[in-house]
Amino acid sequence: MFPPLIYLSLFLTVTNAATPTYSATYLPSNVPEQTEEGQTGTNRCGTALNQTSGCQDAYLNSLDDWCVWAPPEPGPLSTIGETERIEVAWCIKNGTGARLIPDGAITGAHWLVTPDYIQVTGSGNMTLLNIPANDEGGELDPHGADGNGNPIGGIVWSNAFGGQLEQIFEWTNFMGEGQFCIRICDPKGPNAPGYCQHVYDELGCPWNMPANYEKGFDSCSADSGEPPGVYGGSTFHQGEPVTPDPHPAPKPTSCTTMTSIGNGFIIQGTSIMAPSSSTKPTSSGASGSASGASAGSGSGGGAKPTGSNNSARGHGPALTSTQGWERIAVSLGSAIVFSLVGAVIVL
Repeated sequence: MFPPLIYLSLFLTVTNAATPTYSATYLPSNVPEQTEEGQTGTNRCGTALNQTSGCQDAYLNSLDDWCVWAPPEPGPLSTIGETERIEVAWCIKNGTGARLIPDGAITGAHWLVTPDYIQVTGSGNMTLLNIPANDEGGELDPHGADGNGNPIGGIVWSNAFGGQLEQIFEWTNFMGEGQFCIRICDPKGPNAPGYCQHVYDELGCPWNMPANYEKGFDSCSADSGEPPGVYGGSTFHQGEPVTPDPHPAPKPTSCTTMTSIGNGFIIQGTSIMAPSSSTKPTSSGASGSASGASAGSGSGGGAKPTGSNNSARGHGPALTSTQGWERIAVSLGSAIVFSLVGAVIVL
């Protein structure tokens, strides 16, 4: 029979295994410049517009306010598998300091809230996020082979679990040429690691997150369903001779829809321009925001990113139109000239 201290030690070991602990908890206001050794980007991202940003902070807040991970540079070698350690954040809304997802890149996004996790799944042209054409994709998560994460130092924030912004410790994101999915698990949930598994990295979105991937935009609720890989009392391990079918997708309820999501900026490669007053965010691709961008357009010229430090999340910085001032100056000059001519004629 074991002495009492041995029983206590065994109890603590089992408890710690079931309830993960995290060495550091940050907020955007106190996160250091980098959080992991070997990190190529930054976690102190500011709020400025920058399509070459090295920001490695992603947000998942709502149907029209979320981010995914994608390569920092375009090109045929920028597959997810080759760049998983250095991915940067690409976001729908302005104000995060990350790169903006061009309007029109996302053709479908489906926000699903469950008791244990929140996810967004969908489709689009991910080559506009530097993912090469024909890339079957890969998986990003906060663990990686060495515990530093893929990308190294990548952090996810959310205010979707109760309204207060917090760091999310368990998340998983699959990215490919035409499809994406990202799930965040409630830090207070009883099985966050189980619902945000990262060991099925070869099986893709539909297997890990069975859900809606069609065109359109909606926000729904659903039950959590079974964690990936768990089938009753047994657990599937990737690499076994037979891969089981994915779980049925949780049935969505209480859905609301949106006609489009976007940020309204005109983005071509690394160039970003403020929209005209008549331009509205759209996911139809008709705004021209994605027309000049491609997987190889990362060095595009044109207007440069602004350096605004606007602190409001989801709102772009106020930009001044130089052409407007020029028109005013020309109008005033013309008025003065015509007045002088009139005075000469009268005399």
